[in-house]
Amino acid sequence: MNLEALKYPVGPFKLQTDYTEADLDEWMATLSDLPQQLQNAVDRMSDEHLQAPYRPEGWTRTQVIHHLADSHMNCFVRCKLALTEQDPIVKPYDERAWAATPDATDLNVGASLDILHGLHYRWNQFWLSLGPEDWNRDYYHPENQRDVTLSEALQFYAWHSRHHLAHVTSQWIGG
Repeated sequence: MNLEALKYPVGPFKLQTDYTEADLDEWMATLSDLPQQLQNAVDRMSDEHLQAPYRPEGWTRTQVIHHLADSHMNCFVRCKLALTEQDPIVKPYDERAWAATPDATDLNVGASLDILHGLHYRWNQFWLSLGPEDWNRDYYHPENQRDVTLSEALQFYAWHSRHHLAHVTSQWIGG
């Protein structure tokens, strides 16, 4: 068993500093498709598989799905702040602590899937509304101690979607 492959099934994130409009379109499509891909995966999955971690000492698939809703809600707000405010500073959050709360360990992932369906629709409308100059708007992330542009946020969250979808659909259930 290769722990790194289980941890990063699509590889670690690598920022693409030069990108094209086609790249932006591809990243937007990845984000737009995530909720339905997750829904399709969950519809075919047993409760046992949902409650199993995707790797040794990893979160359960249920926690991953709830994490996607939490994380993507936070980033959506950050993106809106970047577009509507000058030099906003965003609030980091402890994703591990969030993943351990009772709502994030609940086997019923329906509410988080509903959030992702609605959120990703809104997020897609947001991305489509941006003009060429808007992609360079940014927010300051104090945990990373740097500015994050909207183009980078889109790129990272497209990767984040593929990364965690691969965790959820992984066949590993222990052993």
